[in-house]
Amino acid sequence: MAQHGKMSILKAYLETKGLKSTAQRDFIADTFFKTNTHISLEELLSKVKRKNKNIGYATVYRTMKLLGESGLAIARQFGDGQTRYENLPEDGHHDHIICMKCSKIAEFQNQKIEQLQSEAAKKLGFTVVNHKLELYGYCAGCAGGDKA
Repeated sequence: MAQHGKMSILKAYLETKGLKSTAQRDFIADTFFKTNTHISLEELLSKVKRKNKNIGYATVYRTMKLLGESGLAIARQFGDGQTRYENLPEDGHHDHIICMKCSKIAEFQNQKIEQLQSEAAKKLGFTVVNHKLELYGYCAGCAGGDKA
């Protein structure tokens, strides 16, 4: 889904909520869509403020809440107490592995894992509509050091 398509989806969603598209909201969304990492509200605010000093935390927060509600952003929590937002993946579902020392996040896809999860749910009589898999450990840079 191209960035232009995501902006169209956002504008249509705002219309259904009776909200208007604003220059600030569009700029925040556009900045987020250009991000290919898991970004916190503070990090996004910092990026946005480089170009527009008048945008505040509350506007970024409300915009990301709307992006989450519209399905264009996924709020993730990786155990460090901070919410990070991720673009709706263009290449489909992926899972995460997180370093418990430096908080580095890596993404991975594995069809076998996806298949096993589906089979397990089916055996238990469940229909899966959403799921997340998070693995926690130490990245190569942190594995040799103190793990405390």
